[in-house]
Amino acid sequence: MSQKDQAAAFGALHQKGNPVIIYNIWDAGTAKAVADAGAKALGTGSWSVAAAQGYADGENLPMEVLLATVRSITAAVDLPFTVDFEGGYAEDPADVAKNVAQVIDTGAIGINFEDQVVGGEGIYPAEKQAERIQAIRALADSRDIPFFINARTDLFLQESDREKHARLIEEAIERAEAYAAAGARGFFAPGMADEALIEKLCKASSLPVNIMMFAGVPTPKRLAELGVARVSYGPGPYRAMIDKLKEDAAAVFSAAG
Repeated sequence: MSQKDQAAAFGALHQKGNPVIIYNIWDAGTAKAVADAGAKALGTGSWSVAAAQGYADGENLPMEVLLATVRSITAAVDLPFTVDFEGGYAEDPADVAKNVAQVIDTGAIGINFEDQVVGGEGIYPAEKQAERIQAIRALADSRDIPFFINARTDLFLQESDREKHARLIEEAIERAEAYAAAGARGFFAPGMADEALIEKLCKASSLPVNIMMFAGVPTPKRLAELGVARVSYGPGPYRAMIDKLKEDAAAVFSAAG
């Protein structure tokens, strides 16, 4: 399947009420394992990819290392594959688009693209982030690829008190519409857990909504009932695998005396 066809197929998997499941991977080996388990599409999580290489999250992993990892994944697995590209490794829209061009060159068909100021504080104004998304969209369209920009808002992740999330929902809806107008294909709201707020966002957003699994988030089945179109697992799979590795290694060392 061509890259263009994979991108179109990936977009079609995003259906409100019938979400595509992204069990996030971090290298070619985990990509093959998850593909063999029955995945319809694959996606990295930036935290996991960085941790697997010994780096902290937040664009500390050199972009060339990330791109090499992505190339190894696209070479190993023939499934639609999207990259968690954080803030695009740049601030200026033109520079972000140049970096995304390199992602497209790897064979990937989409990215997560977040609105937090990576390496700084806070979140970009919606207008600024929309300009950055628009630059990516123009670049992808020039390649004739229906590239899937999953526009992520960090509104909810940056507010640890879930009791205050209701105050953020209107801004989230406004951002979803601004990002849609700029050319995003999906809206990612990690940190959301409240059923009523998730349902409200799904009903209001013209974009398919992506929710990330973590403690307190409804089950994927329930998220489907709320109208979610994509469910991802973020760093959860990596953490679970590392915990198991540590447990098994500790048992070996203990038994050896």
